[in-house]
Amino acid sequence: MDADSVVRYFRGKNILITGSTGFLGKVLVEKILRVQPAVKKLFLLVRATDDGSAKRRIQTVVTGREILKVLKEKHGNKFERFIENKLCPLAGDIMYENFGLHNVQLKELTDDVDIIVNGAATTNFYERYDVAFDTNVLGAKHVCAFAKKCAKLKVLLHVSTAYVAGEQEGLIPEKPFVMGETLREGTHLYIGSELNLIKYTLIELNTNSSSEKAERRTMKELGLKRAKQFGWPNTYVFTKAMGEMILGHLRGDLPVVIVRPSIITSLLKEPLPGWMEGIRTIDSVIIGYAKQALKFFLVDPNTIMDVIPGDMVVNAMMVAMAAHSEEQAQTIYHVTSSLRNPASYTILQETGHHYFVDNLPRGKNGEPIRLSKMRFFSTVAWLRAYMVIKYKLPLEMLHLVNIVLCGVFSRLYDELSRKYILAVKLIELYAPYTLFKGCFDNMNLERLRMATEQNNDGEHYFDFDPKTIDWDDYFYRVHIPGVLKSLA
Repeated sequence: MDADSVVRYFRGKNILITGSTGFLGKVLVEKILRVQPAVKKLFLLVRATDDGSAKRRIQTVVTGREILKVLKEKHGNKFERFIENKLCPLAGDIMYENFGLHNVQLKELTDDVDIIVNGAATTNFYERYDVAFDTNVLGAKHVCAFAKKCAKLKVLLHVSTAYVAGEQEGLIPEKPFVMGETLREGTHLYIGSELNLIKYTLIELNTNSSSEKAERRTMKELGLKRAKQFGWPNTYVFTKAMGEMILGHLRGDLPVVIVRPSIITSLLKEPLPGWMEGIRTIDSVIIGYAKQALKFFLVDPNTIMDVIPGDMVVNAMMVAMAAHSEEQAQTIYHVTSSLRNPASYTILQETGHHYFVDNLPRGKNGEPIRLSKMRFFSTVAWLRAYMVIKYKLPLEMLHLVNIVLCGVFSRLYDELSRKYILAVKLIELYAPYTLFKGCFDNMNLERLRMATEQNNDGEHYFDFDPKTIDWDDYFYRVHIPGVLKSLA
């Protein structure tokens, strides 16, 4: 299979895409429209009150963004008409059965759709349990149920995350989850029981007339508690793992591809090198260093940071869809870099320092910011000890002074206490990523790559081999400038 055959595969296809307003969704929509303008229709399911609102939202957050710049130049004054003919925004939500669509829309889709790409997800590590469960678990169930109704369906591609592996160490295989499987020995997961727990908790909160703030805090803590009970570090990866279980259990003979990317970063090559939206874990280091606002970070510099550019993820997705079309099986792909081309956090640290020495960051008034190296802590224990000495002890001294002065500093103390508690919480949430000791096996992806002949003419281009990335060059010339541009 060569790149041209991948392009031909999408000719005349009707594709339903969820999550099209997200970073990866936009890159996918742009790539399909650019390389295969003869695609029949892209149905974009978005949260909106009606189809008119859905259309306006797509115009604002997808077609109106810089990511479509190359496509606009290609079509010129015919761009708007092209988009009108190819994109069909639909108001709906995967948390509802049949996505909340009315019967006419439902029949049109189930009759016509060839491919489903489920990229919708809530990615907040510390999300409310009910919210994350609705989208990441029930959403997968509803997508699978809908897919079974599609008479012409050739493949269902589900976007997950490599970090459903939790905090496992060593080589992590590309294998599916079994229903009820957990990462903690001696436990078994009943997804139905989790749903009932969520319902009962909400009923109890309602019965007790809890405030909105109390409800939000309770549901967030519940998600984190349940995740850790079964061996996952946070609500996001826990619910994504359950979503995979549901999909694998209910799919029957559906052709299913599950793509598990690691940390997705800015585009490497096309259509716009460095383009990105949203801040990733590693970007906090870049931004904090540029502003000299982040004095320390929890990371072992020798740890491998598994990152993969967004365009490579989309390339892998499109090739996988073509390769597994009408194949009655489930295939898992780790779209990752830690095995084939590992890059340590030291590379990011050194490249970042080099970049900002060459391109001195400026303050609000244009004055150059004096650079000082960021301090890295390689264990949670060391960082906690540092925070106690640097912040907690002065905070307790302020507390004593506040008592002596009859509450003069109460507001300041409360504000600083909240910030300290939040910082501790963030350390706990990010530690599984910045101190991750696992390595993702990607032999399935490697076999797919070897079966795909590359045509590097720039238009029909589906490279997803991380071995081709020069990390120093990528961070210096592409990613760091991209991060700073996205903040401008």
